Amino acid sequence: MLDVIKSIRWQDILDILIVSFIIYRLFLLIQGTRAVQMLAGIAVIIAVYVAAKALELLTLYWLLGSFLSSLFIIIIIIFQRDIRKALTEVGQTPFTKTGEDALSGLEEVVSAAVAMAQSQTGALMVIEREMGLKDYVDSGHPLDAKASWQLLVSIFQTTGPLHDGGVIIRDGRILTAGCVLPLTRNPFISKRLGTRHRAAIGLSEETDAAIVVVSEETGAISLVQHGAITTDLDRNSLRGRLEAIFAPKKEHHRTPWKSWLNKS
Repeated sequence: MLDVIKSIRWQDILDILIVSFIIYRLFLLIQGTRAVQMLAGIAVIIAVYVAAKALELLTLYWLLGSFLSSLFIIIIIIFQRDIRKALTEVGQTPFTKTGEDALSGLEEVVSAAVAMAQSQTGALMVIEREMGLKDYVDSGHPLDAKASWQLLVSIFQTTGPLHDGGVIIRDGRILTAGCVLPLTRNPFISKRLGTRHRAAIGLSEETDAAIVVVSEETGAISLVQHGAITTDLDRNSLRGRLEAIFAPKKEHHRTPWKSWLNKS
């Protein structure tokens, strides 16, 4: 026993710690998602495969063996959105800074959301952070205008041609309007949420953007980020949450790795 302990190198300990952390992060990633059921299904298939071999059920053993031989590719296909998001986070720029234009744009978004909530005008406003949103920017109509609450309210008027899509805001400027955003595939999302909320959640699952949604049915203001939605916000609570996300902090030189660690 003592010889085994002496044979352990510091590299072995580091290797075990890194692998353990990766597995831990993977469990956090799939927690509360449909991936849990999918992994459980794969575990059942593996168990049946082992049983088929032990009982010499040759046809079933061959069939499951053919399936499991492509398991790696199947996992990539099933979890492609989660893998893409994780790789994007790793590739983020290590230094972030929020300018005055971006902060002033936040106040315009807050004012627009409050105004549209009072008139129960539906809205979907995406505020870009570190991950680029070019794919979604290209799906809309380019504006490249300074963000103002009056312009945002005008865009989402039901008589306007761009009210159905979302607007994307970067550094205090409205880049584009009428954008097509991906709907969430999470089966646990409340049935009461409409297309705007589902699009906001879908985009937040793939990017780190902060999305403000105004319900046209109730006038409720919601903030969506990282697949989570916070509803029934007023002016002060919405402003406070946005400032907490975008305002410069003492730690604004943190790398994505440190942010990733802090999420755990």
